[in-house]
Amino acid sequence: MINERETAVNILMEIEREHSYSGIALSRNLNKADGLDARVRGLVTEIVNGCMRNLIYIDFIIDKFSKVPSLKMEPLIRGLTRAAVYQIKFMDRIPISAAVDEAVKLAKKRGFGGLAGFVNGLLRNIARSETPMPNISDGWDRFLSVRYSFPLWITRYYIGRFGSETARLVCEASVKQQRVHICVNTNRITREGLLGLMAAEPSGENGAYLIKSSDVTALKPFRDGLFHVMDGSSMRAVEALDPKPGETVMDLCAAPGGKSFYCAYLMKNQGHIYAFDIHPHKVELIRESAGRLGIKNLIARTADARAVIPEFYAKADRVLVDAPCTGLGVAGRKPDIKYARAAEDILSLARLQREILDAGQKYVKREGVLVYSTCTLTKEENEENAAWFLENYPYELIYEELTLPGESDGFYIAKFLRKG
Repeated sequence: MINERETAVNILMEIEREHSYSGIALSRNLNKADGLDARVRGLVTEIVNGCMRNLIYIDFIIDKFSKVPSLKMEPLIRGLTRAAVYQIKFMDRIPISAAVDEAVKLAKKRGFGGLAGFVNGLLRNIARSETPMPNISDGWDRFLSVRYSFPLWITRYYIGRFGSETARLVCEASVKQQRVHICVNTNRITREGLLGLMAAEPSGENGAYLIKSSDVTALKPFRDGLFHVMDGSSMRAVEALDPKPGETVMDLCAAPGGKSFYCAYLMKNQGHIYAFDIHPHKVELIRESAGRLGIKNLIARTADARAVIPEFYAKADRVLVDAPCTGLGVAGRKPDIKYARAAEDILSLARLQREILDAGQKYVKREGVLVYSTCTLTKEENEENAAWFLENYPYELIYEELTLPGESDGFYIAKFLRKG
């Protein structure tokens, strides 16, 4: 029998030790244990993701009650304490006694019996005390950093860009548990037909939120290729591109393929979609998913988006540049991004994005469309890149949108029309 709390602690330790992405570490560890029911998978996933979303705040709580700071604890003790604090302070349905007792048992089981009393006393003290809050008098930037678990450089950037209250809303949205959003494969079923097969509620034109989503891949409609997982903001980028049946479309940074798949639905499997990615294994995954979804008009190829492919010069009706970015708009779904990024990444990625735009615009026919999108919130990667593009190439801006995190991811979309 798998112990879900011990599994969660093991994954948290792996993420910290190996700098792994939480999603990859979760999938790897859960897939190693065959036959896990949805409840166990759901609890492990929630503890891991919840701890990662609230990591700085959880350590702040621990440090208020512990003589040994969290970062100086033994890795196992730190991991099990973090997991227990998340259950005690953030999960309503978990009995406090169960969270504490399991942490103490795990300390003993893993050879730290001498610290079992410390763990027990610390967690019980935290459980019976009010949850401490950071002090606003220390500065709004520091308050947001601790309360919503963002590195200080990000909260300072958000305050400078959006103002104090909007910065708070952006940070707050990113620590809330995210619902799984899907894109309906309208080549195979209507959205109403899909909603009749599974617990979901409609979103936008061709999307839906899953009501129960512990393991999407286990759902029969998923295996039957009736939908793929895709956030609503990403879907809006494809809707801005507005691909038509029979057209030639190029998706230059395609992995994991969601936008190309949605293009195929809107194009009714007619025309051609060229999906490129620099990583061969990701290109293979795009092909596999396209097969599951019954997509017939997609050609996936390995290519560096910065290098012009002569055969496509001025051949595309529509080009999508969903560029590599700092990813701060998806911190709610990928909390690792908050801790992995540094301030200097903004300018280095903005330069990379301009290289991709320079290559990508060469593929667009006269009167054709180029859509530039990112899943981040920085002006350097978004509005400033759009302004640079307009200054240097024969295009006009016909649509621009910055979506802040909330029900969907934070996302930027700019739609350009090539002049005749």
